[in-house]
Amino acid sequence: MRDEATHGRRTFLKHAGALSAAASLTTLTACGPKSTIDLGGSGSDRGLTAVIGYGNDGSWDPTQTASAFAMAANNHIYEGLADTDPITRAPYPALATRLPADPDATTWRFTLRPDATFHDGRPVTADDVVFVFDRILDPGTQTLAKGFFASWLKEARRIDTRTVDLVLRFPFPDGIARLTLAKIMPAHVFSRPGAWDDAIKGLAVGTGPYRQTGHHPKSNTTFAAYDGYNGPRRPAFRRMNWLTIVDAASRVARISGVDAGAQISDNIPYANITRLEQGGLSVGGGAGMNNLFLMFNTRHKPFDDVRVRQALHHAIDKDKIIEVALKGHGKPASSFLNETNPGYRRAKTVYDYDPDRAKALLKAAGVSGLHVNILAVNVSWIVDCLPTIKSSWDAIGVATTLSPQETTAVFTKMDQKQDYQVVAAVSNPNQFGLDADLIMHYNYGPENLWMGYARWADDAVAKRLFKDMDAATRESDPDKKKTMIQDYIDVVAEQAVLYPVVHNELITAWDPRRLTGIRAQPYPGINVLTAQWA
Repeated sequence: MRDEATHGRRTFLKHAGALSAAASLTTLTACGPKSTIDLGGSGSDRGLTAVIGYGNDGSWDPTQTASAFAMAANNHIYEGLADTDPITRAPYPALATRLPADPDATTWRFTLRPDATFHDGRPVTADDVVFVFDRILDPGTQTLAKGFFASWLKEARRIDTRTVDLVLRFPFPDGIARLTLAKIMPAHVFSRPGAWDDAIKGLAVGTGPYRQTGHHPKSNTTFAAYDGYNGPRRPAFRRMNWLTIVDAASRVARISGVDAGAQISDNIPYANITRLEQGGLSVGGGAGMNNLFLMFNTRHKPFDDVRVRQALHHAIDKDKIIEVALKGHGKPASSFLNETNPGYRRAKTVYDYDPDRAKALLKAAGVSGLHVNILAVNVSWIVDCLPTIKSSWDAIGVATTLSPQETTAVFTKMDQKQDYQVVAAVSNPNQFGLDADLIMHYNYGPENLWMGYARWADDAVAKRLFKDMDAATRESDPDKKKTMIQDYIDVVAEQAVLYPVVHNELITAWDPRRLTGIRAQPYPGINVLTAQWA
């Protein structure tokens, strides 16, 4: 397989553009914006319209993507050997007929669901499973999924047409839940030259309850129930139209009012909760890992000095952010993990609001007259937080300017290794799961994308941290492992290279007169695999 390291980093968080000629493999169109498609219909033929507050023009490659829109959509299009409940994250058999009988075994055998087929009608085989895991584990291919599997999974072996073994490097029970991150893709589609580029741009062919029928970057993506699906999550909606509406006011308008054109929307602004409830909508949310984080360029002085990074964190009035921008729906970060995470422990270093300590740390670092430009993503609630960060830094003598831009623009700069000082952005590793080992490896590691952006991987403290992280992964005793992770999170907190400022709730609104079975999730996107018409 060709070396895709550079390409993978470039397309990890974003990739705009129209779908290529691969439409012959699945019914797709990319003929321009059609965000006002009216699905219409009545009874069981009614079409669900959803509003997603994130762009649909990021990478759609399941082995690569961290796009909120694409990940949510892929959970309806694809299946793993096992998938997880969107709220509890408990694993259940998806393409496989059952979960491993012994989670502590170093070989897990899976039998594929009888008569499972891809959306083009071709049967799913063990070769397709091996194809996906070979890509994930290929040392010459840089994928996001590699960081979730390579440390503990040695290989996938074909036993026969419907049987595959996963061979582990050591016992790793947490890996069962991670299998949902290895979506099984058809080898006959994605082994073609250029097919991975097509996957990035939106080509999606899976085995899930919904097949993709149209993809219009920056506008909408459409789906239809897959009649050949015989798995555990039957499709309740004959058709779905997911609109990408990043503008908050437009998003709220589409879900509310007499002529509302959608039945469900994620990423609801806090200021609109009461009005939507008064209009008869159900509004729910959950506290999770969603966070505003700061990432420093440690090659740009004086941000190579840990005291400067600590000073800028101490200077931020987090209570004001929560009151003004988040309307009470958040908490100051007291660890990298949010307080409801099973692995949480209050960090030894907590950045309470302390402008005097911030000034003292800057003085100790010999820094004065500092000017900082914050390169920020333009996610609506992040933009609401930025003025408080600016006023907090201005107040300690750090002249601050704000540069909010589209997410794709921000990370294009990162991918091109352009110089910057500080990035303010949003992250939610709960998209991938709840286990702390996974969350921390998503953000930290010697070949980790984020550490490349921060230019920190070669630091002596970083090298020791990465060794401690690997040791925790291999620890078989759950209590010892938890303590080891908490101990190295203390190092992450102290260093503050990439670290959350606040954790906040994500809010979903839906029409209970039309939909039942909706559960608001504490990470971006929606999941309607257990929903149905009211």
